[in-house]
This record gives sequence, structure tokens and C-alpha cells, in this order.
Amino acid sequence: MPARVGLFGGTFDPVHRGHVSIAESFLNSGFIDELWVLLTPFPPHKQGNGHTLYELRHRMLKAAFAGMESVQILTVENELPKPSFTINTIRHLKDKYPDKEFHFCMGEDSLTGFHTWKFHEDILEEAKLLAAERPEYDRSLVSEYILEKTTFVTHEPLSISSSEIKERISNKESIETFLPDKVLRIIVDEKIYE
Repeated sequence: MPARVGLFGGTFDPVHRGHVSIAESFLNSGFIDELWVLLTPFPPHKQGNGHTLYELRHRMLKAAFAGMESVQILTVENELPKPSFTINTIRHLKDKYPDKEFHFCMGEDSLTGFHTWKFHEDILEEAKLLAAERPEYDRSLVSEYILEKTTFVTHEPLSISSSEIKERISNKESIETFLPDKVLRIIVDEKIYE
């Protein structure tokens, strides 16, 4: 039986406890054996939003998931031709690892805009879709076609966002409870978001 790999992508600017929690939910779901976290350079649908240096975001990701044996951090999207469309990443990984079964992982809130992603129908053909539940979320906002292809994973979401963390830093407010300790240390030492 092929190893089942979850692909969980994002800009992670910064990675926070919510990301770690959702990763744990995917791994505990029984649908995947390992999780590959894909650090996106500059996603096509977020062009123009100034991002923190890729190398710093990569360091923070490695720090956040250190000690989680079933998690790997991949920089493949920074190495593939730009723009980094998800479908290209999935096809590249399927070619490179033909012995793996890939699942594309996202939060249920991201499903609403999934139909606007370039080649989203191809993504559904190439990989199984896993979505982490958000109890307050209205699934009627998502097309039947996408829902039929989606497996939902039990998850208790944490109310944290990267933009909220950056806002709190600019307002000189506390962020300790939102971040893994090692990530907080990097942000403070490197004066990121100040």
C-alpha cells in the first residue's frame, strides 16, 4: 500500500499555533501517514503583498515543526518555475514520488475560494482533497462538485491569523500565546514585522 502524503501549502508569514494545530488534525485523521508542508514563495493570488524573506519564513517553519517526525518542510515551490501554481507542484511530486498517494490539505474556510484557483479541477483529478472542519462554516457556499470530492477532517480551529499577529506586533501587543516558542524567538531576534 502506498504511503499517503498530505500536502499543506501556504506563505506562513508567520507560521503560528493554528498551523501546527491543523497539521496535527490532518495527521490524526487516519487519512494520511505523513504531512509535507510546502512553503509558497509568492502565491499568484497574493501578488503585491510584501512577504517576509523566504529564508526567514523557512527558518520559522522548521522551528515550528521541529520534533514532529511525520512532518517534512519542502521548498519545492521555490525551485519550480514561477508562478508557482499548485497543480504544477502536485504533478512534479507525483512524477518524483510515484509510490506515494497524495492528498491536498486545506482549511474548510479556503474551500469557498477554491473554485477561483487556476486549474482547480485538475487539482481535484490529481490529488484527494482533505479539508479541516470549521464548525461555524457554511458549506452551502461551496459548489456541490467540490464538496463531492472533499473529505472532511475533524478539527477544532484556533482563532489566530498571521495578519492579526503582524498587527499586534505593530501595535506593541503581546503575541506569545499565538506562536511556538522557537518561532517567537526568531521573530524577536530578527526584528521581523517591526
